[in-house]
Parts: sequence; structure tokens; C-alpha cells
Amino acid sequence: MMKTDIIIIGGGVIGSAIAHQLARYNLDIVLVEKESDICMGSSKANSSMVHDGYNVDSQKLKGKLVLKANPYFEKLCKDLYIPYVKNIGSIVIGFEDDDMKVMKEQMANGQKNGVKGLRIVGKEELRQMEPNINPEAMFGLYNPNTGTINPFELTRALAENAVLNGVKVLLNTEVQGVLVKNQKVEAVRTNKGVIEAKVVINAAGLFADKVAAMVENIDFEIKPRKGQYFLYDKKWGDYVKHTIYSSPTKISKGMIIVPTTEGNILAGSNAQLLDDKEDVSTTYEGLEEIYGKIISRIFPKLPRMGDVITTFTGLRAAATGEDFIIGYAKTVKGFINVAGIQSPGLSSCPAIAMMVEDLVRGLHYDLNFTEKGNYRIDRPKPIVLRDLSYGERDELIKKNPDYGTIICRCETVSKGEIIDAIHRPIPATNIDAVKRRTRAGMGRCQGGFCGPRVLDILKHEMNISPLEVTKKGKGSYVLAFNNKDLSLQEARRDHEKIVL
Repeated sequence: MMKTDIIIIGGGVIGSAIAHQLARYNLDIVLVEKESDICMGSSKANSSMVHDGYNVDSQKLKGKLVLKANPYFEKLCKDLYIPYVKNIGSIVIGFEDDDMKVMKEQMANGQKNGVKGLRIVGKEELRQMEPNINPEAMFGLYNPNTGTINPFELTRALAENAVLNGVKVLLNTEVQGVLVKNQKVEAVRTNKGVIEAKVVINAAGLFADKVAAMVENIDFEIKPRKGQYFLYDKKWGDYVKHTIYSSPTKISKGMIIVPTTEGNILAGSNAQLLDDKEDVSTTYEGLEEIYGKIISRIFPKLPRMGDVITTFTGLRAAATGEDFIIGYAKTVKGFINVAGIQSPGLSSCPAIAMMVEDLVRGLHYDLNFTEKGNYRIDRPKPIVLRDLSYGERDELIKKNPDYGTIICRCETVSKGEIIDAIHRPIPATNIDAVKRRTRAGMGRCQGGFCGPRVLDILKHEMNISPLEVTKKGKGSYVLAFNNKDLSLQEARRDHEKIVL
């Protein structure tokens, strides 16, 4: 039986941020994640925005935390080598007179929240800022402070730093129960055994209500809110200059069109309440809604198909009350809920982690909160070949020829980068995990060229059979059988003589 001080349930951006925050202290920490990799739920499929809080209700917990978190992002990304576009800026686009009323309300709200630089731009200035915008757009609310980030890179960096500072990350480890004695948490039961702990932190995303209900009757529910996205080829990367919002609705800040940190354009998403927490399918109707209501209306020349290299779905963990739920369980000591973390959860994660630290301290348990003498604030900087100059590439390849072997042509990803990903503090152990870390398979051909090559590298580096390589873990095997074995079986059925 494993023993620890603190168990964190969930390897999304929130669980990873909490692990990163607590890893600076002399605490024994275990993070458990039921999937084969970190960032496999809501965190990996969102709009990638870092909000400054201009349009939040500062009386709600999520409003308070996003306003607190924003100043920390730049240093966090610098320390952990996370690509972050700090001030790409955003524009809410208005086509109707009624939109102006909403924009003025949002600008006043932002000013009340202390956000600087908000202003309304007219038609002529809007065209200067976004030359390709629909000429019928009348005005916009401009915010110079909006940033963009790669959600997976943020999550990975936080988790890798935590591992380097002693946190144990257990993947493929599903929580099946929480053991309570005398109204106090004692342990967590998983599919891989029981882990004793003094404190359990529930950051299970879409399943946070299910985990919370393992210890007591709860008064909240997590309902998945489905949003679908278009991802455009990099040939359109310069077509949009800022993050573009459609006019907001009662349940959404508005759909967005955003240039990503990798040079694509991301467009979406709609908002559909579901019961199924694992429904990440895209639908014709949903995609048509996004294209018709936002993409074609704001940027008419962006195509519906052709240069759309993929579409995908994200599920937001919307809780009853539409606010973050962060606090102690009502009847069980040592159990902390971090639930209902939808937008602006990504932007709020540093402040959420700080709040959770305060809650852990507030338990007044015998926990060692002295800072580690050997604590490191960084992680090994990932090598990204496509970002290097030709001179830097030459020097790198001289030291290690694997960086000169290009595996993914669309994204210029080398064999060396893929091998690095397999041996990072949190290793990539399947094809999708490699894809998320290196972008091999994220280009126009979507892995048609590099997929078999990535499989071969995984086979060699992990010393496994190619039949054991998976797409995303848990039985998602890529290959069904060996051609040689199949030939032998069929030949035996025909009573043929085999000569090898």
C-alpha cells in the first residue's frame, strides 16, 4: 500500500497547477490520472485564451480568481518555457446597433475590474486592424491585454516541473472510491491499489461531482457543455491578426476566431448542454452553426472545407450555479473540491492553485510547508527544431544526427524531438501523446506521412512489439496483426508448404 501526504485527483491544467504549486514544499504528493496521459479532458480542447478579466463578474469566485491570476502568467511561462503571446489583443465585433449597448456594458465592467486600455473602435479603424474582416462589421470593442497559449503545453510544463520537484504522477490510475473513517479522509482506492493520504484534492474535471459524491451527499452537478471547433491550415495563419469574438450570449462570451501560438487559426465554439460526459463527437449541425454564425459572417473568405485540417470537440465542466466550486467537503475533513472549473479556468489556474494551498494549510495538519532547498522553478527546455535558425539546427544535428531526420514534414518535427518526448519527465507513451508534445501528426496530412514512423520510434524506444503501440492508450491498438503471422496462418489452412 502506498502512503502519501496529499493525493491530487485529475491531471488536467487545474490538477497540474495545484501539483506545481505544492511541489515547492517538503510534502509527499501523488497525482492520479485515469487516462494514459495528462491533459486528456477539458483542458486539451478549449479556446486557448488567457483572459484578463474585463468581462467577468468580479463578485463571483471565478471573476476574483481570474483577476488575481493574470499578473502571474508572464513569469510562469518564462520560467517554464511555455510559448505565450501576451498581448495579441481581442476585438468583439458588432454588426447591429444592439451590439453597441453590450460593448459599452462590457467596457464599463472591465474598467470597474481595473482593466486598462479598453476602447470602442469604429468601422475604419476596425478595417485597419483586421483588413480581411467583413466590410459590414460596424464597430468593435478592443482589448489590448488578451493573450493566447497552448493549453497542453501549459499543462505539460506545470506537471513536468512538479515531477522534477518530487511529485509522483500515476497515469492509467482511476479512482474507484474514497475511504473515510470518523468523518476524515483516510485513503483513495484505485484500479491499481489503495493509496493512504492525509489530504485528497478533487480536481477531476467533468467527473468532479462523481468523485465528490464518494465521500458525502453533494448539492451540485457537473453538466458537460459541448463546444465544437474548426482548425485551419497554417496558410491562413496571418489572415486574422487578433482574437475575434462574436457578440456574447447569456451562456457564452461569444464564439471566437483566434490565431494560435502555432500559426493556425482556431474557430469555435458553440455551447450545447449534454448528459454524456464522454461525447466528444462533432456534428454536421454544430459545425454548420459555427461556420454560418461566426466564421462566414466575420471573415467570409475563410472556407468551410478544404483548408480545414481538422474539427474537434471540447467539453466544459459546467457546474450548478455557473461558478467555480472550491472548498472543503461539508462533512468530511481532509477532502477539498475543485469543481466546476470552466472558462476562465485556464486563465485562473495559478490563482486556483494558490487558493488550494491556503485550504490545505487551513486544515492545520502535520504537514511540512518548509520550502525545498533544491526546488527548481524551471524544466528542461523542449527542443523545437522548426523554431531554430539554420545555424542552430546545424549545430544541433552535429551533436545528435537524429535531429536531422525529419519524421513529420508538415510540422518539421525530427526524430530527435520524438525521442525526447518519449523520455521527458512525463513520457509520451502513445501516438497521440507524441502528437500533443511535438505536433507530429497535427499538420495538413494529419499523420498520414509520419504516423507509421512515429509508431516505429515508439516501438524501439519503449522496447515493445509494434502490436503493443496504441493511439491513445487503453486498448486503442494501431495494428491488429503481423502480416507475416497472417500469411503463415492462411498458408497452414491451405496446407501449403512455407519456405522462409
